[in-house]
Amino acid sequence: MQVIVIGAGIAGLSSAWSLVKAGHAVTLIEQGPIPNPLAASGDHHRIIRRAYGSQSGYGRLISEAYDAWDGMWADLGRSHLDPRGFLCVSREPGDEADDYLEGMRQGGWPVELLQPGAAVERWPFLGAGTFRFAFFSEEGGALHCRRIAADLLAWLRRKGANVYEHSKVTEVEADAGRVTLADGSVMQADRVVVAAGAWVLKLFPELGADLTTYRTAVAYAEPPADLKAAWDAAPVILDVGGNTDGYMVPPTGGAGLKFGSGLHKVETSDADWNREPVEGEGEAILSLFSPPIARIGAYRVTDVVTCAYTFTGDETFYAHEKGRCLIVSACSGHGYKFGAAVGRSVAGAVETGDTDGLNRWLRAEAG
Repeated sequence: MQVIVIGAGIAGLSSAWSLVKAGHAVTLIEQGPIPNPLAASGDHHRIIRRAYGSQSGYGRLISEAYDAWDGMWADLGRSHLDPRGFLCVSREPGDEADDYLEGMRQGGWPVELLQPGAAVERWPFLGAGTFRFAFFSEEGGALHCRRIAADLLAWLRRKGANVYEHSKVTEVEADAGRVTLADGSVMQADRVVVAAGAWVLKLFPELGADLTTYRTAVAYAEPPADLKAAWDAAPVILDVGGNTDGYMVPPTGGAGLKFGSGLHKVETSDADWNREPVEGEGEAILSLFSPPIARIGAYRVTDVVTCAYTFTGDETFYAHEKGRCLIVSACSGHGYKFGAAVGRSVAGAVETGDTDGLNRWLRAEAG
């Protein structure tokens, strides 16, 4: 089949990778460069982890995710995973870290439970007396997004895929499988995969009943000099407890220490809205991490990166079929870790037409 893939975030790139491997003729269209720093998957790194709490289906699906990543590393000739494990800190009974621990135990996945004193001794950037417990899992780490995108782009070109960067799609005629670009050129294919991330509503505004876009940001910071070695050796921190919905990625893959919080987001109808950081935004993000991070005022903000995400109401992934188009939204905050597996599943649905089965997989209902 002739297949057009719109969007070169991780879902689009992985779908193109899987479709090419299956023998299809693929055209990949991206509105910016590849990797695109404005895309939901365009930052330096993302967390991969087993913990999912009540969404235990995604915890099980991580096994498939790892298998798909291994297949991708084999094709790329190198791995872009830093498997340094992950850490959760609980500050209140019933907080997300508490829920994650329960989910890990229910799934039978091993964790190391640490009392506060032992955790602070191992990771001295944690504040003594600010949390109930911590737990560590070896199964997790950081995926290096930009390196993955660059290598996938090179692989796709070597395999004969047509790749168009800086080419904005302005219209998709779903029934005809016809795509119009901003320069007026028109392309047509047997199937069209739309993996446009937060920009999908610009092409299909009727999906606004199912999808909501948010503008968010992450802060990069330099830790105090005496804590630098501890951070360099630290696991990724999936959750800092309480209601912060905060995560941290230590320096890895050439990028610095990153802070992100689910509290720092604003609903928007336009994925391009307010993409420049505002004054003091990085410091505001860091302030959300005290407690449990000690001496947060001594951390120096080095960069702030904005992002646009699309969420379903229950923060699962989403697929919708319209004519010859398969529209996939896999950027609901936790999407990157499943990227290679999403590509495999999307390619399978393109071949079989089983969008219902794809949706069950995307919602982690299968298996």
